[in-house]
Order: sequence, then C-alpha cells, then structure tokens
Amino acid sequence: MYRGSVESWNIRDRHMFETLQHLMAGGRKAVVWAHNSHIGHAGATAMGWEGEFNIGELAKTAYGDEAVLVGFGTDHGTVAAADDWDEPMQVMHVRPVREDSHEALFREAGLPRAFLDLREPGTGALREAWTAPRRERAIGVVYRSRSELQSHYFEAVLPEQFDAYVWLEETRAVTPLQAGEIRSGESETFPTGL
Repeated sequence: MYRGSVESWNIRDRHMFETLQHLMAGGRKAVVWAHNSHIGHAGATAMGWEGEFNIGELAKTAYGDEAVLVGFGTDHGTVAAADDWDEPMQVMHVRPVREDSHEALFREAGLPRAFLDLREPGTGALREAWTAPRRERAIGVVYRSRSELQSHYFEAVLPEQFDAYVWLEETRAVTPLQAGEIRSGESETFPTGL
C-alpha cells in the first residue's frame, strides 16, 4: 500500500474508520493513536489535495467537534524505524527539521516541550500566522535520512490539519516491552482480550 495508489490508501483508512465506528457502537468513546498522516485531517495536506483521505478526516466528517485531532512533532533525537519496508527495525538519529517547516516554528519559539490547543479562544492570530501551507515532516515505520526531503516532507496547513499539537524538541526511540510468558489457558492478547 505504501507504494500503491490513492485508492489503496483510501481503502486502508476507510477500514480503520469502519473498525473505529464498530468499536464505538453503543455510545462508547475511543482514543486512536496513529501516525500524523492518518490522524490529521487529510484535506489540509498535500495527500488530501491529491485525493487521499484518512481516518482523521473521516472522523471529523462523521463526528464534527466531538473528534479532536492531535498531532505530534519533533526537531531531533532518535527513532525506531527501518531503512525500507520489510527491513529490520533499528534505532536511528533524526536530523534537525528544515527551516521551512512547521516544526521549525516550534523550535524557533525556544520551548523544549509544548502543547498547543488550536481550538482555544484567542488563538486566532496564531492560526492566521499558520494559514499558508508549510512543509511538515512525517517519520513512520521507514526513515530515510539521506533522502529526507523527498521521503518525509509534505505540504500542510497545520491549524486545519489538527485541533491541537504536541511539540517535543528532542525525542528518543521507543523501547519495546519485554514479552512475558503466556500462562496455560491465557490468550496471546491477555489482558486486553482483543
């Protein structure tokens, strides 16, 4: 699907959204943790301008302001990713962001960590400052630092893509949890049962 068409992307995110709706049946609420390219409103990004949609856009369309889309960004640090699809995971150094990116605006603010709620009254001037598309970096399962501009940057209008944004200037790669032993009679998915 990564190398596939717009249609294959849309099929995958529609499936994610239909699964979410199924899980929320009966008035349940949910928190979905996904990559920015899935959770931010695709209509505010180059992917949406090319016909792709995502779970964030579908949730906003279905649930309006009941759906809150939160993005994450960083400047530098490490990430657990692979050089290519189906390659082994490794800890890699993340290059500092480009000067023409949304993340660079956060870095220039001088805050090592921040939470920005773009829905709050009084953020109109801030939203206005970000109305022009800027580059945004997306690092996922694959990270290609040598071709970062082509591989990981896309155009986006941040305050239209997200309702809120979490900024962490420096990040560290996730550390996998040690797998515990499964006791006789327990499901592999214990304790969640999923």
